[in-house]
Amino acid sequence: MAVKKYKFVDLVRIEQLRHIETTKGEGLSYASVADTDHHSDIDFEYSTFIHRLKARSQRLIQDNELTKALQHPHELFKRACRISLIAAVILGVLAAVNAVGESASLNIYWLLVVLLGFNLLSILLWVVGITFNMQRLSTGVAAQLVSWLPYREKKKDTRQSLASSAWWQCCLTGNIGKWRFSVLTHKFWLTYLASGLVMLILLMIARQYNFIWGTTLLSESSLPALTQSLAVPIEYLGLIAPDVNQIAASRIGVSEQNDETRTAWASFLLGAFLIYGIFPRLILLGISTVMQKWSERNYKLDLYLPYYIDLRQRLMSAAVKARVIDADPHPKVVVDRPDVPPKVDIKAIPSKAQAIGIELDRHMVWPDSVTVCGNIINQQSHDDAIKAVKKIKTPLLIGVAIHRLPDRGVQRIVKELVEVSTGKPRLILLHKQSATSVDNTRKLAWFRLAEACGISAEHVITQ
Repeated sequence: MAVKKYKFVDLVRIEQLRHIETTKGEGLSYASVADTDHHSDIDFEYSTFIHRLKARSQRLIQDNELTKALQHPHELFKRACRISLIAAVILGVLAAVNAVGESASLNIYWLLVVLLGFNLLSILLWVVGITFNMQRLSTGVAAQLVSWLPYREKKKDTRQSLASSAWWQCCLTGNIGKWRFSVLTHKFWLTYLASGLVMLILLMIARQYNFIWGTTLLSESSLPALTQSLAVPIEYLGLIAPDVNQIAASRIGVSEQNDETRTAWASFLLGAFLIYGIFPRLILLGISTVMQKWSERNYKLDLYLPYYIDLRQRLMSAAVKARVIDADPHPKVVVDRPDVPPKVDIKAIPSKAQAIGIELDRHMVWPDSVTVCGNIINQQSHDDAIKAVKKIKTPLLIGVAIHRLPDRGVQRIVKELVEVSTGKPRLILLHKQSATSVDNTRKLAWFRLAEACGISAEHVITQ
């Protein structure tokens, strides 16, 4: 198994370069990467290709002084995160002060609802959003503002704006964005709760409060029973919770409270803050952090984009030398001109490879080292090809005409050949003897067909 030689930040940097090169490539210097082209490999490996892309990107970044532009969106995001956490501190302090107010008597259940109610509602919305993949529910308002503010720049098609757009797509969308926003949301609420808890402790140190409770619609035993249920995990922390007599004595209008009752209620309040507020957020923060790292580790570049297809052909060359299988019976008179041999990589074709063509004419050009076993043009040749492929033990090549538009019929045949083959077939895109250039859109369509049939990009060979 190949050792992973790259990190998520390397993939983000490569994606940022893709955006810049695609739009502003003419303004970049490529002198330092000229010697990285035209490598060849028998078996393509994703990690090897990414390693070469990483080395290429490092040279381009250094030569074109792109470091600041590529780091700019990440710095903006960190700055926006700090602002949101500062806002959480302020909101937590204000919530604690307003919940306590100027009164010396505090309604314990109303205090818990005010301080923990919105936090519990936020957790429920987050769980629903994650379960049903609803990003607006799984991310809080602060996280959405953080994602919106830095990346709505008015300037278009500058290196910095292109790098920001690429960073936003990699880091703030999909699974990675979902868990990154979840981490920020849980950090926001943890900061809010922690600042509120600290403020509550300071207020209860400086002032004396009586804790009371009361109800109009519920029965007299409902709230005491709720208190005893909530107190069970709090007592495991070693904190004191009010007993039955202290709960009964704290009902509104019964009597004045003593020091022990006030201390028990204060411990109950702080314990509830920890058990039902801070601890769940810590657990969810841990889960979100692990899932973010896992998503980043499993993130892969879309190698079927024209930019990566071009680089794959240059950095992991699969170009081959071709020959004419059936000569034209009526050759045309050709004016003598210098013949410049193409650059060739014989190793791109596996040794002893056998090939099956799909609706090819006699003018198609095959590589020298390939043995052509058949050409599917009708039902009989299709059945014969299926039988032949089942018996082939050597590497299989499936030949198609690159100038044709891929259709569902060709895709169905390719998929059938892949399913009955014993190894990992390769798709080879063939030209005619007098071939005209094929645009990248047509070539990309064949790569997409290969992907749909279970043939990876590294097993698509072009001439």
